[in-house]
Amino acid sequence: MLEKVLIANRGEIALRVLRACRELGIKTVAVYSTADQDLMHVKLADEAVCIGPASASDSYLNIPAIISAAEITDADAIHPGYGFLAENADFAERVTDSGFIFIGPEAATIRLMGNKVSAIEAMKKSGVPVVPGSNGPITDDNNRTLKIGRDIGFPIMVKAASGGGGRGMRVVEKEADLLKSIAITKAEAKAAFGDDTVYMEKFLGTPRHVEIQILSDGQGNAVYLGDRDCSLQRRHQKVVEEAPAPGIPDNIRKEVGQRCVDACNEISYRGAGTFEFLYENEQFFFIEMNTRVQVEHPVSEMVTGVDIIKEQLLIASGEPLRLRQENIEIKGHSIECRINAEHPETFIPSPGKIEYWHVPGGLGVRMDSHIYGGYTVPPYYDSLIGKLITWGDDRETAMERMRSALDEMVVDGIHTNIPLHRDIIMKDYGFSQGGVDIHYLEKILGID
Repeated sequence: MLEKVLIANRGEIALRVLRACRELGIKTVAVYSTADQDLMHVKLADEAVCIGPASASDSYLNIPAIISAAEITDADAIHPGYGFLAENADFAERVTDSGFIFIGPEAATIRLMGNKVSAIEAMKKSGVPVVPGSNGPITDDNNRTLKIGRDIGFPIMVKAASGGGGRGMRVVEKEADLLKSIAITKAEAKAAFGDDTVYMEKFLGTPRHVEIQILSDGQGNAVYLGDRDCSLQRRHQKVVEEAPAPGIPDNIRKEVGQRCVDACNEISYRGAGTFEFLYENEQFFFIEMNTRVQVEHPVSEMVTGVDIIKEQLLIASGEPLRLRQENIEIKGHSIECRINAEHPETFIPSPGKIEYWHVPGGLGVRMDSHIYGGYTVPPYYDSLIGKLITWGDDRETAMERMRSALDEMVVDGIHTNIPLHRDIIMKDYGFSQGGVDIHYLEKILGID
């Protein structure tokens, strides 16, 4: 078993990792920027080390500072959480080269799945369904590119191989715009990701965003923990997630889940991961794999009873996966609302001091958050301040509990998006019926 884990992150995920470590009797080291000395996990950790000023590039993205903190505290492993360096293959490599355990996949696996072209190629070999596309990067041969575009059929999505978070994507409606759009996307990709490799795939008009949560030990044992629907998005950023995804036939769920398990074994995947798909007309199309724990992992935990972070820690310690697919049972339904420090109408970030903080409770209600009364939300990082999760025997019960929980929750001193969740999403007829597509929320909000 791991003895001491350095948590290379902040906020709610850092606190979530700390709690899992405590349950397993693992000591913890918190690293923090000068703006984060009052974070809850910093106060609760066995040790804490300041790794730099407020700027993320000088602290949470500062690889030498993080590894130095592990060295001086005699940590034996580093958990990256999500965001920051969580999917940085160079960081994973530096961690292991420095003699520490990286709680996640090997660097080579992160590189393989971090490049969408190589990821798609790997998934095709494993039988995972993919979106029809260019079957590799676009070359400088314009005639070849135009022919591929015609073969795929317009509209087409041009995507950066190293993109993510909704960046590096452009929809092309007609052939005349294709080459110009590719040039623009390549320039943007080079500036944003340092890699101008782009590829093409069929643009699906009204898909849902459905993902499969997996755990794999890299020793030939892997399971999938059901699916999640993450279709309610604004500007490609998820707002609400739920498990299981409504209205998907069980035979289709089972088939794609098993394909994901097979793919994990094929690439010797180690740790927690998520296969992300577009789902349309009862078909799954792979788009990318996230080689880390997801923000929305709690809904999968709620319907399976599996603590994903604890399983990550056990796998990283070298233990074979304890779970078997026949023992994974989906019970009930769970919904998660991301609570952000932002104006509910303009979505402008709203940092500042929390004057009053009241968290809802009751049967089937869970709140994952690092916030407390008197805490000041800094302006330097992501606006996520908590995740409100409910569970029920069925979807309607989970929704009713979410409505009540949102009505009960109070955050004074800053703006939050609670009114968006309470007054729009949870009262919307379309969402209540289940199965809305990825454009649905933006239509409600009047976003083009």
